[in-house]
Amino acid sequence: MIHIDIQKPLHGSNGQMSLDVKLDIQEGEFVALTGESGAGKTTLLRVLAGLESSQGHITVNGQSWNTLAPQKRNIGFVFQDYALFDNMTVEENLLFVNNDKKLAKELLEITALESFKKRNVKTLSGGQKQRVSLCRAMMNRPKILLMDEPFSALDSLMKATLQKEIKKLHKTFGTTTIMVSHDMQAIAALADRVWVLEQGKVISDTLVQDLMQSKSQKAEVIKLKVLADKVLATIFVAGEFLEVEVAKDVQLSDTITLELSAKLSS
Repeated sequence: MIHIDIQKPLHGSNGQMSLDVKLDIQEGEFVALTGESGAGKTTLLRVLAGLESSQGHITVNGQSWNTLAPQKRNIGFVFQDYALFDNMTVEENLLFVNNDKKLAKELLEITALESFKKRNVKTLSGGQKQRVSLCRAMMNRPKILLMDEPFSALDSLMKATLQKEIKKLHKTFGTTTIMVSHDMQAIAALADRVWVLEQGKVISDTLVQDLMQSKSQKAEVIKLKVLADKVLATIFVAGEFLEVEVAKDVQLSDTITLELSAKLSS
């Protein structure tokens, strides 16, 4: 059990405000944190990681983290800018955290990076760097994994691929996870719960399954196939690739609404 009850003055998008969050997370839960820019989402992650101070209490499995140094909190952090060592290979970045070659191999296999392990990270694409960052964050088998907008710099196909890999990592390791994201499709595919933060305060704490009871769901078009009599779009919904018939004027990267009664083709 993780208990969060913190307060911190902030300068948000609308001026001075207070980050004031009181929440509990069950072990192994995957929680998504969303809200407008400047609401305090990244600051909350940094406070949990011990990178910024706050008032109040953070308790993990009965242990107070209030004065615990960041390096002793056993947290994995996936930063927006990757925060990798550009002078090292993929494998060296992982082993720098923990010299466990067996774990490094398992993580690289799950994320389809095993063949890149001897490559210098500065030669990788943005999507590949993000996956290396994710693997490195898991190298200490963290109690909590924090991810700050992991999909923000990725194209549609790489975003879908990374979602599947994050889902597999969570299933394999069961790590309690908090992910900041504006991507509601990714949130629906990955999270158990969604927190909405506004002006430093959680205004909604909702189970994803309740959101999924909606009669429709939005998804981004990843591929288009133009046939003689119809157009098929490949989309990624709730962890699965689906092909659906769409209007002829739909373009790549458009967002479409999928009705639950819609007929899906394989």
